Amino acid sequence: MRPQRLEDFLGQEKLVGAGRPLRRAIESDVVPSMILWGPPGTGKTTLADIIAHATGAHFSRLSAVSAGVADLRRIVTEAQARGRLGKRTLLFIDEIHRFNKAQQDAILPYVEDGTITLIGATTENPLFEVNSALLSRARVFVLTALSDEEVGAIVDRALGDRERGLGALNVRLDDDARITLVDLANGDARAALNALELAAMTAHSKHGDRHVDRATILDAMQRRAAVYDKSGDAHYDTISAFIKSMRASDAEGAVYWLARMIDGGEDPLFIARRLVIFASEDVGLADSSALPLAVAAQQAVHFVGMPEGFFPLAHATLYLSRAAKSREVGDIYENAMSNVTQTRNEPVPLELRNAPGKRWRSE
Repeated sequence: MRPQRLEDFLGQEKLVGAGRPLRRAIESDVVPSMILWGPPGTGKTTLADIIAHATGAHFSRLSAVSAGVADLRRIVTEAQARGRLGKRTLLFIDEIHRFNKAQQDAILPYVEDGTITLIGATTENPLFEVNSALLSRARVFVLTALSDEEVGAIVDRALGDRERGLGALNVRLDDDARITLVDLANGDARAALNALELAAMTAHSKHGDRHVDRATILDAMQRRAAVYDKSGDAHYDTISAFIKSMRASDAEGAVYWLARMIDGGEDPLFIARRLVIFASEDVGLADSSALPLAVAAQQAVHFVGMPEGFFPLAHATLYLSRAAKSREVGDIYENAMSNVTQTRNEPVPLELRNAPGKRWRSE
């Protein structure tokens, strides 16, 4: 069901809508080197494929998961040969954030001299995952999660397409099943299509139709499509929301973000460490019971393990959210450290020195 033309591409109107710069570049075949950054299932690879069909350049594809420097050198050598014949090469690298610095450096000079035009796709923030030299030679285009209406339109298109979709199976999707499918897809078109296909293949066939109800969708989907990555942007964004909710004394909001992290497979001891830090940094002397409680939660999670470990984590989260807040510990320490770094390292005053030193001096 991957679209082959811009006219069939759903979503990302700010990038490829009528009159937008990227659309004009594709239609004029003057595509610059670019990084496509966005959540899974939002059209990054599809957009690269559309560019491949629309451009007159040779299109090469690599996955950073399996490719290495040798693959890059081979493609560059082939691109140089084409360049001597006047033909350009577009290189699409999926999951470009998985390339290490050496691999990214290997393609840098060829992007710079125009041997290849790079199109990279990533789910991670390129400011952190793509080296600055390469980033400065490419445009970054940000893709956003699809709306429910857009995912629904993609589902309807798949149901009606007899050549590339499920039209030949005569799938009858209940209204509540469609609503559930779109909701659980969470803006991810790929997740929606995969679940729809599995549901259609496993649905009961009657009178030539395949009836897909809500229960079948739930069985096929199992759970909402997650966008949590334990080492990526979602990791940092979610822990930030967790801490800021506790600072705002929003106890239920903090527990919500806690649940999001646990559901995403976050290390519970990472969460516990943040609670211990918060107990001193944000609650501090306003409630001196907070730190022992947070440490107890850390020990309890380590002892009990998951999934029951969510109890002490939620317990500490609720307590710290509702506790009075004081930044005095951090403020006084920062002031002391500022004095240490900005003033002379004077000797310790005599009256504050170790007792044995005092006796020696008195003798």
